[in-house]
Amino acid sequence: MSELPFRRTAALAVGAAVVALGVGLWNTREAPGPAPVTVVDPVTDDPASITVHVTGAVAVPGVVRIPDGGRIVDVVAAAGGALPDADLAAVNLAAPVADGDRIHVPTLGEGDPVSESSGIDLNRADAAELEQLDGVGPVLARRIVEYRAAHGPFRTVEDLLDVPGIGEAKLAAIRPGIAAP
Repeated sequence: MSELPFRRTAALAVGAAVVALGVGLWNTREAPGPAPVTVVDPVTDDPASITVHVTGAVAVPGVVRIPDGGRIVDVVAAAGGALPDADLAAVNLAAPVADGDRIHVPTLGEGDPVSESSGIDLNRADAAELEQLDGVGPVLARRIVEYRAAHGPFRTVEDLLDVPGIGEAKLAAIRPGIAAP
């Protein structure tokens, strides 16, 4: 009979060791932690986005960031949308924007791209408005609009020299009627 309590004690000891080993392994396993959090610094420049300054008749004028390759319509949306009195017909919403551009959304009655005091705005005028310049006919006006659409807004009046058909003499003739970009 003395052998039965020994076997029972040995079985209990082995069972307790197995349970202890199982609990130990269970507690030392690598517990899944929370998913890693990526903090994005809003000040850091994202190479896939550009910064544009928007003013005028928009809900939140100021500096906005939009994806590179964006258009004026994207800038207006990023600024909270146009106000009810915005003159969106005076703005080419499909025009591309570049990093550092300043976009102004005028209010109704604020004025159009042609004004006697400032001249024609090269970056907003259509071909018909450009034809009002001395020495600019329909063909050259179309070239200016096509160049602007392909290369983005003019940064200086001298950028017109890159448009086919405009040389120093032509630029000198039309410069007085142009508003500086």
